[in-house]
Amino acid sequence: MAVLESLEPQKVFQFFEEICQIPRGTFDTKRISDYCVAFAKERKLEVIQDEANNVIIRKPGTKGYESCEPVILQGHLDMVCEKTAGSSHDFKTDGLDLYIEDGYLRAKDTTLGSDNGIAVAMAMAILDSKDIPHPPIEALFTVDEEDGMGGAHAVDLSVLKGRKLINIDSEEEGILTTGCAGGIQYETILPVSKEKRSGTLMTVRIHGLLGGHSGAEIHKQRGNSNKMAGRLLYRIAKECTLNLVSINGGTKDNVITLDTTAEFLIPEGLAEAVSGKVQEMEKIWVDEFMGEEPGLKTDVSSAAVTDCEVLDDASTERVIAYLMLCPNGLQEFSRKLEGVVETSLNLGILETREDGVRTVFQIRSSVETRKHQLKEQLEQCAKVTGGEGRITGEYPAWQYDPNSELRQIMVDTYKELYGEEPVVSAIHAGLECGLFLGKRPDLDCVSFGPNLKDVHSVNEALDLESTKRSWDYLKAVLKNCK
Repeated sequence: MAVLESLEPQKVFQFFEEICQIPRGTFDTKRISDYCVAFAKERKLEVIQDEANNVIIRKPGTKGYESCEPVILQGHLDMVCEKTAGSSHDFKTDGLDLYIEDGYLRAKDTTLGSDNGIAVAMAMAILDSKDIPHPPIEALFTVDEEDGMGGAHAVDLSVLKGRKLINIDSEEEGILTTGCAGGIQYETILPVSKEKRSGTLMTVRIHGLLGGHSGAEIHKQRGNSNKMAGRLLYRIAKECTLNLVSINGGTKDNVITLDTTAEFLIPEGLAEAVSGKVQEMEKIWVDEFMGEEPGLKTDVSSAAVTDCEVLDDASTERVIAYLMLCPNGLQEFSRKLEGVVETSLNLGILETREDGVRTVFQIRSSVETRKHQLKEQLEQCAKVTGGEGRITGEYPAWQYDPNSELRQIMVDTYKELYGEEPVVSAIHAGLECGLFLGKRPDLDCVSFGPNLKDVHSVNEALDLESTKRSWDYLKAVLKNCK
């Protein structure tokens, strides 16, 4: 290992660094799945690889634990692939460029994939160990979690013998997650008509925003560049004729969009006035964010063009109206769990295609009726602007189990190690446990993990000391599952 060889726990970071050299974006998981299979075969462990590329690895219990009920260790193999605008990184072929800074592990100009590579690395370290006491282990590695939870939908859980499932996909140390929001992925297509016009082509780019996870960071009310672009276009269109050429921002529905570019045609002689409107809007945003989006920038350029293909007046108006009308961001806090978000949605993808302008939202709520209320709002937004919407993915919420035996073991273990109780809570992000429980209602699920910052963004960072403590905690929990 070139970067992490001196870190403890050594085996955890050894496997994490190996994982980081394997491209493993969502829907590109065959290589990382095969790596897990080879890992198991090298150690003569029982392994199952299904058609979806999910992997289950079994290891017998250690001495004194042979007849114990198995414990399932679970994480997902795929990662969100985001990079800076100037990065030449190719997620299809390149490994990650890791570096350590101020006690955190990061990847240069890209997401790190600690969500959820650290879970896979910890489970592998247990499977590889010779001296860690534990019951029989069933390591379940799913695929395509970050976009629709396809692996969790596909996996056959009937082959698992265990009932206690430890999901290592939470992002704040000291918190045991025992419930999560359900979600809907919702897509709208706004059909457009085009024509040829001449004038001044304006290109405006909104970028430099913090972005982040649309579940874990939605309560921070970070800027969404797609919604901001709609607001800017609306203000410009009030002052002069404007015809959209294209508008594009974001590649993942579960990432708060941080970079959007709009191209539009205006009459000749108005470029300076429009540039002034853009600068004026940037100042408004700076004031509204009150320093919480320090990297915010708006770039604007202009060029004279002839016979430019643009969206006609009616199509342009419909797209701008939709972007202004559609809800986005934090909608409701929980009425029972203080500080926990109940309902939100994120306009993660905005793209101009041949068949129209496409938007993709991630809707989240721990209340099923609220989730569908937002879906209905988006249906109406599409309807009044001449578009069509549809659900392209859905997963259920994970309800709190008051009788969880695993939760009590994990609470007691935490008290033994640290002299205080952990926080037991629910999160607004989606976890695969909800889908697992739909297939196996007898499962007893708890999620935990080390401190992660800014997942789903190029600022993603893994707290090294927290990782070591979380590893020690996992070992202690397994020891107490005798």
